[in-house]
Formats: sequence, C-alpha cells, structure tokens
Amino acid sequence: MDYRRLGRTGLKVSEISLGTMTFGRDSDESEAQRIVDLAFDAGINFFDTANSYAESASETILGKALQGRRRNAVVATKFFNPTGSDVNSSGTSRFHLMQAVEDSLRRLQMEYIDVYYIHHVDAQTPLDETLRALDDLVRQGKVRYTACSNFEAWRLMEAMWLSDHNGWERFAAYQPQYSLVVRDIEQEIIPVCELKGVGVVVWSPLGGGFLTGKYRPGQRTAPGTRSEEGWAYPDRNFAANADRTLAVLLEVAAELGRSPAQVAVRWTLDQPAITSAIVGARTQEQLRDNVGAGGWTLPADALQRLSEVSHLPDRYPKSIETDMQERRNSAVSMPSLRS
Repeated sequence: MDYRRLGRTGLKVSEISLGTMTFGRDSDESEAQRIVDLAFDAGINFFDTANSYAESASETILGKALQGRRRNAVVATKFFNPTGSDVNSSGTSRFHLMQAVEDSLRRLQMEYIDVYYIHHVDAQTPLDETLRALDDLVRQGKVRYTACSNFEAWRLMEAMWLSDHNGWERFAAYQPQYSLVVRDIEQEIIPVCELKGVGVVVWSPLGGGFLTGKYRPGQRTAPGTRSEEGWAYPDRNFAANADRTLAVLLEVAAELGRSPAQVAVRWTLDQPAITSAIVGARTQEQLRDNVGAGGWTLPADALQRLSEVSHLPDRYPKSIETDMQERRNSAVSMPSLRS
C-alpha cells in the first residue's frame, strides 16, 4: 500500500480508503469487524463514513471496530443529511453543525474527527456561517481537518477565498464522484484542487459496481448485486461511452491478469491530483479484491487505452480554448510581425 499527503497538509493517508456505507446495511457488526481487520492488514489507514449512512449505524459500527486502534486510523465522516425530523436536523447551519459533530463523536466513541466533510451543498445557509463554525470546531480540538463534497468549482473557490481572507481553517480535501465512466470533474474541479492544494478523495471509483466485472456492456442489472435491489448509483451519471469503456476495461484486465475492479481503481489513482479512492465492501472477499489495486501502476499503454476510450468531449469554454495557446505562440510568425 502506498501513502499520499492529503492536499497540502502533512497528513498521510493510504491511497485506498475503506468506505463503510455498507456497515449496518449489508454488513453486520461481526462482518464489519472482519472487514476493518483486513483493511488494517492490507495497510489501509483511511476510513470513510457519514452520519446518515444506514441511519447513523455506520458510524456506530465503525467506532466499535476501531476500538484500541484509534491512533493508527484516519477517520473521516460527513454532515448535512437529515438525522432527525426536526426542522433544523439537517443542513450546514451553525445550529445543526454543532449538534451533528457531538452526535458523530458519541456514535464513533472518539474525542475528535480527523477529516470532517460538508456532505452536500446547502443553498439555504451562507457559506461563511458554515466555514466559521467549522473553524471553531478545529480550534476546539473536535475536528483536525475540514473538507467538502459535491461542491461546484465556483463554490469551492469561494470557500477557499473566504477561508484565506478571514484566516479560517481551509479545506484540506474534496470528495467527488469519479471513475472511468464519470469523469466530469476533470475540466473544472481538478484544476481548482491542484491550484489550491486540496486533496481529492474520490467516491464510487467502480461506478456503483458497474466496473467490477459483474456486468457486461449493455447490462445495467446483474444477479446478486445492488442493482437487483434498485440500490446502486443511477446510470444517468454515466458517460455516453460507458459500455465501450467497460469493454476495453475487461480486455485490459484480462491482459494484465488483474480483476476489472483492480484495474478500474488503479486507473483512478493514476490520474493527476487524486489522493485516495474510497472502496466499499459487503464482505472480506470484496475488499480483498479491491485492495489489490494498491501498490502498483498501470503500464503506459493500458493507461492510455483506458483514458482514450473513456475521454469526455470538452465542454465550453474549453471546447474553443483548447488550442488558443498554440495560436498565441504562433503569432510570432505572422506576416504582420515580420520586419
């Protein structure tokens, strides 16, 4: 397992992190404990949960599974989604945030949270209210690093400016959806994170299971998977070339003697600015396969084939700006500039 710095911080996290959305839903406490044990054995030190996963059971089960090993674990959780029926039991207001962090600490049985994410955009709460409250939590020692998920590029930039301008704790990480079939973040989000030194911790690097090898091109459901239950990330997020991408992934995996899941996660980790990829598992066997994505790199030709087949068309304004630097540089040879 390799380790990478989280953004511009000094914190080092495993390039594969364990997502625990399945804890309390598909994995009971005993299976969750075995999964966490296996994660540690594989070198994973980064664990991801949220206060709304499995109606908050995920935090509780993860906290129990980490007993006695807290010092060796980097724990990330999130807040935003409703955790009660009260009008203020969701969102990113100071009122809700101060309650949410105490509830998460209690469920996790911890004194502090290592990485605390804003889970979703709250258009009803001023961003500076949330950022100031998060800064207070860092100063109180209840949170080590702040982060966000699912922000647009402009909102992420605004958050960074507010933090820098006011001397508040700035985001250390950003958590987006990213995979071979969902590459939207590359044109706007990734450049912001590179510019500002924000770590990128991606969710769903396997496209909700689509890239694990259980599916064939054209399929959207498979026996024994979450898709049969209607619980999988909707394929409306997939790029139009998803089936062709899957076909090439299966070819490359067979050539390399790796599972499609390992190759798909590895491709994600080999992209610029990516810090870690979150993999979930309902069983030890699933995790054992997924951690095989760590500690190596794709051969150059395999990386190129996968990148080319999954490439998205440039959107405006990049679609008309792509060659502008070449045009600018070529101006030196324009007839009007010759002596």
